[in-house]
Amino acid sequence: MSGPATGGELRRRLGLFDAVVIGLGSMIGAGVFAALAPAARAAGSGLLVSLGVAAVVAYCNATSSARLAARYPASGGTYVYGRERLGDFWGYLAGWAFVVGKTASCAAMALTVGAYAWPGHAHAVAVAAVVLLTAVNYVGVRKSAWLTRVIVAAVLAVLAAVVVTCLASGTADPGRLAIGSDAGPGGVLQAAGLLFFAFAGYARIATLGEEVRDPARTIPKAIPLALGLVLAVYAAVAVAVLAVLGTADLGAATAPLADAVDRAGLGALEPAVRAGAATAALGSLLALILGVSRTTLAMARDRHLPHALAAVHPRFQVPHRAELVIGAVVAVLAATADLRGAIGFSSFGVLVYYAIANASAWALSPDEGRPPKLVPVVGLAGCLALAFALPVSSVAAGAAVLAVGAAVYALRRAVTENGTRPPG
Repeated sequence: MSGPATGGELRRRLGLFDAVVIGLGSMIGAGVFAALAPAARAAGSGLLVSLGVAAVVAYCNATSSARLAARYPASGGTYVYGRERLGDFWGYLAGWAFVVGKTASCAAMALTVGAYAWPGHAHAVAVAAVVLLTAVNYVGVRKSAWLTRVIVAAVLAVLAAVVVTCLASGTADPGRLAIGSDAGPGGVLQAAGLLFFAFAGYARIATLGEEVRDPARTIPKAIPLALGLVLAVYAAVAVAVLAVLGTADLGAATAPLADAVDRAGLGALEPAVRAGAATAALGSLLALILGVSRTTLAMARDRHLPHALAAVHPRFQVPHRAELVIGAVVAVLAATADLRGAIGFSSFGVLVYYAIANASAWALSPDEGRPPKLVPVVGLAGCLALAFALPVSSVAAGAAVLAVGAAVYALRRAVTENGTRPPG
């Protein structure tokens, strides 16, 4: 039974079903509607292999995150785990990578909503979406969970229609699923890194650790359950679309699911697919704002970010200042930027975030619930391999942002050690 929050803490009111739905809403978004095409261009006929590689890395990350979240059920995710197991700097670096990368992802999701819902006014729609969902999060996480349920149900219905339509059509050819000579290791890894962007939403469950009932039992169940359901959905959609379009046409498509439905002879379903894409992006945006604000809350509590952002609203029991600031930054980006290239940038940051999570899980003792040793080892190695297999521009931008974060940390530490507390 959840009780009132005290001392600036958040209220525990989410059960297993809510936690799984928030994870589904985070993952079933832009990935399945947008990432298949660039991944197909990178991997060629090895697309399904890339999906499998991304899933293995995601499973290791999910397992490590679940064990850590059960031991440290507080808002902040790997920011907290890295700090507790590896030291203050590594926790800070994980939090920095998450907040910066996912803020860019929020803007990308908002622009995805605009591009599908009203292409001629994509920026205006994107800003409106950010304002609306920031307001939903502001009045309470429970209302966010209920809205996420509706979004997930609608998107799953659309994806089911796409799969059935494609596989039942006469244009589906199982031969298009065969792996050819164009599937090189480098391309497969790069595609896996891009597809990993679509799996990263299970972190949102861990960052809600302070708002989940019985987190020691709920979080370890919710994370792998949500991941398994999403993998099944992604695999079904990838097989169906690839069987209809083939690798070349899938790689060239701007709206691959809509194109596949049209090729399968049911163009009347295309508006529903576009509506589903916009709805999915809304679901991702909702959960992203939720997760970024909670990590901001945790970092502000430790004064790695302005301490004013650590305030919890006395009525709605949410980190309202953090949510408003994140919403404002995302709205500005959505109004002014073209963030189609943000997937690679965000993937780099998220993979670094999970590399730190796996290292933190390795530092657990068996009595503390450490996963089998192979899990964090494969997870850490996989994260680093996928991160540096991404396009050079993404790696360079991501490394530069991490360097800036490290410099900020070093400066703040130097000022603090000199006996002067930084403002905020």
